[in-house]
Amino acid sequence: MKRAIVFTAVVAAAALATGVPVLGAARAQARPTLQVTVLTSGLENPRGLAFGPDGRLYVAEGGTGGTASTVGQCPQVPGAGPYTGGMTARISRIDVHTGHRTTVVDGLPSSTTSAAVGSFVSGVGDVAFLGHRLYAVEAGAGCSHGLAGTVNAVLRVDAQHHRVTQVADLSAFLMSHPAANPDLADFEPDGTWYSLVSADGLLYAVEPNHQEVDTVTPDGHISRVIDISQTFPGNTNWQGPTGMARDGENFYLVNLNPFAPGSDGHASLWKLTDDGQLGHIASGLTAAVGVAVHEGQIYALEAFTGFFAPAPFVAHTGMVVRLNRHGGWDPVVTGLSFPTTMTFGPDGHLYISNKGFGQPTNTAGEILRVDQGP
Repeated sequence: MKRAIVFTAVVAAAALATGVPVLGAARAQARPTLQVTVLTSGLENPRGLAFGPDGRLYVAEGGTGGTASTVGQCPQVPGAGPYTGGMTARISRIDVHTGHRTTVVDGLPSSTTSAAVGSFVSGVGDVAFLGHRLYAVEAGAGCSHGLAGTVNAVLRVDAQHHRVTQVADLSAFLMSHPAANPDLADFEPDGTWYSLVSADGLLYAVEPNHQEVDTVTPDGHISRVIDISQTFPGNTNWQGPTGMARDGENFYLVNLNPFAPGSDGHASLWKLTDDGQLGHIASGLTAAVGVAVHEGQIYALEAFTGFFAPAPFVAHTGMVVRLNRHGGWDPVVTGLSFPTTMTFGPDGHLYISNKGFGQPTNTAGEILRVDQGP
């Protein structure tokens, strides 16, 4: 079963219902002063978020996939493949006052898993700013994703002229620097990159399938920070790092854990240092895909809860939780439908990419704003 960003399950998502996120009480009573509103809808598998120096919210969108195939041309992804692809991913910019969306750049690689496992889409995985410069990480490209002549890469984005420049070839780096203990039964040759974080003049890219965090310099040099498969060797110890955030001198990292019976509730929050030291902070998460630090408190985003895989009947069980002083998690927002990431804005409000995968249509995605209240 697929365990990377696309969350490929052996169940179809056609039965997903619609719903509005609510403040819930799955673990404890959520704060009653919060208000959840839909800021923007109609997005195409929204993923990573970043606020720009202009105060607007930039959104990585996975796109709608395509029909191009590379069967017979190169190794395909086992289980979830063969992929098909198209140039349908994009990056959008949203005015948080009006919710109005504009396209920054489009026509980027997007790929879809085999229909037999649900047709889940990957494309642009995340966006980040180094100063005033916008960067993105591509997750849906490469021959193994049905798109010959493309690669997963870190891209520099010229928002003014609506064009991109490849900075670093991540597909080539994975192939020339393989992880120590890859899961060959669930192997993405080009990777499925999830998070992109800027810090100290560098970009940090997280790849869950190969289980690694790498740095990329603005001129394209790639270095590995940590190969988590060395720390947790073996298929049953697969962690799948996804969301990452920087706070002070350390990074905070969350993970998926295998989609296997009994694995729900076993994902964790970790601390990662610049020199690649990984320390465990707290367990008790399920399918964790995002992490954020705000006013000294740590928040995690769960794509779904109460089950070990993203089946249709857990479509509205995603939630934002906050780490408490006892090492447990208190719910902040519940009722989310397969969210993919979150970030706090300069206004202090929390923004969430909701309906980011596994929806009945590829344009069901939305950005939620969680107002902190008085």
